[in-house]
Amino acid sequence: MRDARGEYTGDGIKGTQGRERQEGRLAMTMRVLVVGGGGREHALVWKLGQSPLVGEIICAPGNAGIAELAESVQVTPNDLDGIVRLAKERRVDLAVIGPEDPLAAGLADRLTEAGVATAGPSAAAARIESSKAWAKELMHEAGVPTGRAIAVDSIDAGRRAIAAFGAPVVVKADGLAAGKGVAVCDTIAAAERTLATYMDQRVFGDAGATVLIEEYLAGQEVSMLALTDGHTIYLLAPACDYKRAFDGDEGPNTGGMGVYTPVPAFDVDLHAEIQRTVLEPTVAALAVNGSPMCGVLYAGLILTADGPKVLEFNARFGDPESQVVLPTLNGDLATLLDAVARGRLADVATPRADGAAVGVVLASGGYPGAYQTGHPIDGLDRVPNDVLVFHAGTARDNGGRVVTAGGRVLTVVGHGPDLASARDRAYAGAAEISFYGMQMRQDIALREVQDQGGR
Repeated sequence: MRDARGEYTGDGIKGTQGRERQEGRLAMTMRVLVVGGGGREHALVWKLGQSPLVGEIICAPGNAGIAELAESVQVTPNDLDGIVRLAKERRVDLAVIGPEDPLAAGLADRLTEAGVATAGPSAAAARIESSKAWAKELMHEAGVPTGRAIAVDSIDAGRRAIAAFGAPVVVKADGLAAGKGVAVCDTIAAAERTLATYMDQRVFGDAGATVLIEEYLAGQEVSMLALTDGHTIYLLAPACDYKRAFDGDEGPNTGGMGVYTPVPAFDVDLHAEIQRTVLEPTVAALAVNGSPMCGVLYAGLILTADGPKVLEFNARFGDPESQVVLPTLNGDLATLLDAVARGRLADVATPRADGAAVGVVLASGGYPGAYQTGHPIDGLDRVPNDVLVFHAGTARDNGGRVVTAGGRVLTVVGHGPDLASARDRAYAGAAEISFYGMQMRQDIALREVQDQGGR
């Protein structure tokens, strides 16, 4: 499975749209469009390619790794006209939208209007991610457990809210900030400085025009992804994402430096509680609001002493969560997402998760701050066959070499029967790869493995 290629070898995967004989019967093959070009999209393309229902995959714009599995077309995700035109010209049967920005801009609405079945929420439903203040109001109305928060639109109001909560306190940019617009501040002074960078300096642009000041909640953070067609809800495997840049959860927030699944704290009762208290009332509230959720509802949770509470919602597959959740998914992703897009999820068997997976992100030096790109990546051909490498910020230079092209460059994933074996495989794979300035955390899933008696 080197470079996440090994599972993409079945008959018909590279074929054209039409009918194809499989296991003695005729089956319609689909042409699928995946929008995006990061590690999440590479994992989606890899998993979709395993489906016997998929005849062709197009990715816009893709990356160096995705190009090994799918046709990459250089249309950016935020070029809504270009994406719709591509989908219509290529007679796409199913569109899967990865990034949050085009969802918030209404890409799913545009594709649906063009007659393309789309696994992704409308702009109205995606507001649950694009406005944290609006999401808080929705949660309160629906009775979803979450922390107390005050939305402010001025520095003075923010300082008053910070003083009211005391330290530690959480400061969040209201809008989309690539997963980086959240700061847990240990002192009042740190919170006020963060508030100023969001509102005065506008480090996240208009995303910081409104800011949430939120109570600090103690507990383990967990990501819960659920497929939904606006009615039926299927939970995928829970995952734990490491947001801080450095070992020991030190340094600035990033888009995610590593991740693992399953989460030892989860059992059947906790799954049922999250379904009942978080996901079902949220999906119902969105429907009542006239904005039914169609796609992936991602709940960022914290497991407090008083039970699970929502830190935030996203309206799409997580990154890097997808890179470990999809390899452990025992089910046909194309069938599931097609059912989501067509409102028929209840007609499809509930997916299961098998084994464990650990993902280690290899990032450019300086990330999440300033970093250089264009550095050759060495060792991809030496990664063991039982390790997956999902590309995120990669490209090919004029000489055909794979080079760095972003902050998060690769996610190296080990999949095994338990966290210890998955972790060993992930780090064995990461040890073979190098590029100038490469940085990675060494402690992904370490505490969990040690708690279970491992190294």
